[in-house]
Amino acid sequence: MPPARKRTRTYDPAKIRAAVLAQFAHVREAARGLTPEQLARPTRLGDWTVRDLVAHIGMALSAVDRALDRPEPARQDAVLLDWPFATAVNAAELAVLAHRFAEENPDLDAYLGGIEERFVARSAGLPGTRLLATNVGALPLADYLVTRTVELVVHTDDLNAAVPGSDIPYDRQAVAACTRLLADALAVRAPGGSTEVRIPPYAVVQCVEGPRHTRGTPPNVVETDPLTWIRLATGRMAWKDAVEAAAVSASGERADLGALLPLMS
Repeated sequence: MPPARKRTRTYDPAKIRAAVLAQFAHVREAARGLTPEQLARPTRLGDWTVRDLVAHIGMALSAVDRALDRPEPARQDAVLLDWPFATAVNAAELAVLAHRFAEENPDLDAYLGGIEERFVARSAGLPGTRLLATNVGALPLADYLVTRTVELVVHTDDLNAAVPGSDIPYDRQAVAACTRLLADALAVRAPGGSTEVRIPPYAVVQCVEGPRHTRGTPPNVVETDPLTWIRLATGRMAWKDAVEAAAVSASGERADLGALLPLMS
């Protein structure tokens, strides 16, 4: 696991909580209208069906509820930027749970509604500093909610890919937080200042070892849109394919990020 930076970006807990709820509501509304045939469709996530994927999205929010069931840790021993690099560790277990919850909850709207209700009730009024025991260690609630924006935005994109025409909206604040966390994770994986990665309008980071840029146009520049960046960072799109499709512009000898991606899976 790459070492996380000691100083991390800060997020407004109220805005992030609102973004999590907004994106979850978009998914719930879309799931409500899916037909049995659509729920049985395959996804780009191995053997997961759309039904499995919707069940997993519920788990992304219920994880907060499960963490609140545990005793509050005595001290924080992880930082937000540890999280992207630890997601693969529990992937097999999460897949089993997604299949199980999909089978146990034939009424997906009721399943998602119950999760949403519990989240709203239990997170209301909690300070962002409240520590949670998570898969990477003890994190503040505010930081853990940022990780939920990644789960929700990424899997909303998976749903849109699996069900053509579903056009589930993306909450702007959720996409912003997701984009920024994954951009900062790149700077952790490849520390340096020779390459500038631009993901307008949400993030700009410096990364990759080499001569540090100080003024004027950087010699190595990568630029892309938020959803393309999220797909690259999570392995939904290959770097070569994105460049060939002109979804990414990359100039300079240190602007090839192919060997650094994906950041998480």
